[in-house]
Amino acid sequence: QVQLVESGGGLVQAGGSLRLSCQSSGRSFKDYAAAWFRQAPGKEREWLATISRASYVTKYADSVKGRFAVSRDNAKNIMYLEMNALKPEDTAVYFCAAKLAGSLRVVYTSRNDYNYWGQGTQITVSS
Repeated sequence: QVQLVESGGGLVQAGGSLRLSCQSSGRSFKDYAAAWFRQAPGKEREWLATISRASYVTKYADSVKGRFAVSRDNAKNIMYLEMNALKPEDTAVYFCAAKLAGSLRVVYTSRNDYNYWGQGTQITVSS
């Protein structure tokens, strides 16, 4: 099993940047495909970005493509989400998630694919 803890959230002005971290512990993070999701009040949890085990493949939701970048450092058991040009509509609780994966290239984009989740970190973007 793996445990995930997000950090780096906070309050930022529109147009600003933040970097989220997802620190893993337990089983080696390199065995997992991973992703970022977010959930705004009253809305469904939304997939944002995903990265394969060895970073060979990344995919992004249209809502964040070109603004957000996902990366990982398996030696440090950590994943990042670099967020730029933030908008008020990016305000949400952000979650990282992981799924044990056999392939180095497979990625998953559905919340139902992931069985390990962090507790979430709040991001508020002011206008």
